[in-house]
Amino acid sequence: MTTTVRYLTAADEAAWRRCWEAYGVFYETTFAEETTATTFARLIDEATPHYMGLIAERDGEVIGIANGIVHSSTWSPKDRCYLNDLYVDPEARGSGAGKMLIERLVEIGRERDWEQVHWLTAETNARARRLYDQFGPASGFINYRIVVK
Repeated sequence: MTTTVRYLTAADEAAWRRCWEAYGVFYETTFAEETTATTFARLIDEATPHYMGLIAERDGEVIGIANGIVHSSTWSPKDRCYLNDLYVDPEARGSGAGKMLIERLVEIGRERDWEQVHWLTAETNARARRLYDQFGPASGFINYRIVVK
């Protein structure tokens, strides 16, 4: 079985939505249709180049997604990429697909001269953290949120 990583395209919408919804289930949330539609549109729209979507495929079947947001920082003149969402189908976990998605994002970062790729995960997401630990130690920062409605 061969796994490849490529940019998300409009033709991937159904497969991306399947992974996106499963990602939400994993994090015990559901996404409003407006959020899903807007996110997908941004990921494939050349007019929003700070959004980027990647797809992992195994033998032509989508098995994972990575959604990133490129942003500036007050701490560096170079851009950064926030890996907002990473999902790999349960039956494909451990196959290297998640690692390939992150590695491709890092490769794009080198091509585009980003300063870093960064992300968050739940403290309890032990399986993902074993993968993430291969890239370096956790930052040690605690994430706070204020919901503004």
